[in-house]
Amino acid sequence: MIKTLNAIMVCTSLAGLVSVYALKYSVEDIASEKTSIERKIDRQQGELSLLQADWSYLNQPAHVAPIVSRHQQTLNLVATKQEQFGLMGALPMRPAAPDTAALDNLLNSLDAGIDPIEQLIEAN
Repeated sequence: MIKTLNAIMVCTSLAGLVSVYALKYSVEDIASEKTSIERKIDRQQGELSLLQADWSYLNQPAHVAPIVSRHQQTLNLVATKQEQFGLMGALPMRPAAPDTAALDNLLNSLDAGIDPIEQLIEAN
């Protein structure tokens, strides 16, 4: 009885030992993969900041102006005129005050269990 118990204990301890070592190595693999991904992210962020700097340089008017003047006839480019923009007078004015009476009527009818939208849908 004791020999079988000892054999079972040795087997379980060996299985536990193997599983602990397997877990240790899998954790180390995951940690190295995480480190490589973090390095890749850092490298890509550096490349992104370099590309953003290049983009901001290429979009400067001093850099774009010679290209525009060189291709102005081909692309039919013309400067924008003031008349192309809207006037302040053309903007609609805000209403003086919200219609609180209509809102109160709507809320009162909803409290009473009457849905005006449902009535409009059913009428059609």
